[in-house]
Amino acid sequence: MMILTTILALTALVEAQSMTMLRFGCSQVVIDRLDPLVNPGLIPSPHVHQIVGGNAFNASIPSTDVSTLASCTTCEFSQDFSNYWTANLYYKARNGTYKRVNQGSAALQFNDNFSTQIGGGTLVYYVSAQPGSITAFKPGFRMLVGDVNQRTANTTLKYQNCYRCYTGPNFGGDVSAPCQSTTIDTQGFPTAPCLGGIRSNVLFPTCWDGVNLDSPNHEDHVAYPVTGPATFLTLGGACPASHPVRIPQVMLEVVWDTTPFNDRSDWPTDGSQPFYLSQGDNTGYGQHADYVFGWEGNSLQSAMNTANCYGASCASLQTQQINNAKSCSISPVVQEDNNGWMTSLPGQDMPVA
Repeated sequence: MMILTTILALTALVEAQSMTMLRFGCSQVVIDRLDPLVNPGLIPSPHVHQIVGGNAFNASIPSTDVSTLASCTTCEFSQDFSNYWTANLYYKARNGTYKRVNQGSAALQFNDNFSTQIGGGTLVYYVSAQPGSITAFKPGFRMLVGDVNQRTANTTLKYQNCYRCYTGPNFGGDVSAPCQSTTIDTQGFPTAPCLGGIRSNVLFPTCWDGVNLDSPNHEDHVAYPVTGPATFLTLGGACPASHPVRIPQVMLEVVWDTTPFNDRSDWPTDGSQPFYLSQGDNTGYGQHADYVFGWEGNSLQSAMNTANCYGASCASLQTQQINNAKSCSISPVVQEDNNGWMTSLPGQDMPVA
């Protein structure tokens, strides 16, 4: 019933405003300690990421049309060869050892069965809040959002970067837009066990300078509206004069299956929560995400120009079956254990407590 309520609310909002909201799953293409944006060419990079999308992902990705470099994609839309990645989540047991938290699939919405089978993957959203006035990204475009070193709340980004603590199985409590619940959404990690797991949501800026496909810090070529970041499914205020071009609102959503670690008797003795992002952050405020555009031809622009698309069906966009998506993968470049118990986070050299 909760999921149905969410579907009806989102559908009504999209249709009432004649907007478009693509919502589609991408299974995992690889888990690796690489970061072609922040640490291009560095093998290994400082911390582990989970990556979805095209199989052109590598330690470096040329600033070119990525769709011509990839031969397959893990995304439901078969024309999307982009790469999307976030830090991984780890559980730290009372004895000081770490275990990577598995990723779950997405809730069934808009009759999209593909996304319910992406276990280990990511749900991707593209919102065109004003079809016909939103400029899709260009080949070579890339950006990141979030600060890997952030350890305190940034209230400006309250609705842009959050965690949802599911109140029970089957996405319990999921009845409000991402990052907008006053009861189960937090900027930092939830402090008590989440009976249905934890969901991460990260939204990217929606204004572009119209010139640069990237910038030295991968952030300065994009910006938020002058009134502040737009909440999910909204246009927000005017773009600043320095960044006058409206771009799609991109959001990544990851479900972390933390339920195997809900026994508080194995949590830290001081009562604090036991989860860490792969860069060693146990506050959650350092959540971040990276994006390298790789849609084929004019496919994304066509979708952003079309009103009232939602879910994984829009205009002339083509889809593929989940089995085809899962057959697309690449071998890890950095050979290290990503599944067993470990005495430190990869690259972090954190000693056993």
